[in-house]
Amino acid sequence: MAEVLLITQQDIKSLTLTNGNVDPDKLLPFIKMAQDIHLTRLLGTALIDKLKQDIADSALEGFYATLVVNYCKPVLIHYTMVEWLPFAAYTVSNKGIYKHNAESSESVVKNEVDYLCERERSTAQHYAQRLIDYICANSEQFPEYSVSIEGGVNSDSNNFQGGWVL
Repeated sequence: MAEVLLITQQDIKSLTLTNGNVDPDKLLPFIKMAQDIHLTRLLGTALIDKLKQDIADSALEGFYATLVVNYCKPVLIHYTMVEWLPFAAYTVSNKGIYKHNAESSESVVKNEVDYLCERERSTAQHYAQRLIDYICANSEQFPEYSVSIEGGVNSDSNNFQGGWVL
């Protein structure tokens, strides 16, 4: 099965501050990264594999369709932004690494990018909590959520990943 992504570049462009002129090829690796890291952690390997297979087979329906459209997509959109924003100004090519700067613009400083990332992370965590609450309230509809696959990722209902705990 080819790699199935639960969102498109257009979802990001239409639901975030991202400009429509952003090259879709630059967003694609960050969508995959956010899906592999963040969404798989929340859903677990068994459930995300089920969703991807249903999408590939054009068989996504019922509670699974609601899960993807209303809960997974917002989480994935905002975690994609968390992953993409620190790299948005850069291009890596065979001639080196370049930082883009338009003539009539001013580059932001690192702490401004960090602020944007943290705002996106906060939004993503909000949507992630809604996703977890939906799955837990409808647990009988998602038996894959509690399935453990050898070598896979188990679902994690602990939404907030953070710093120090004393």
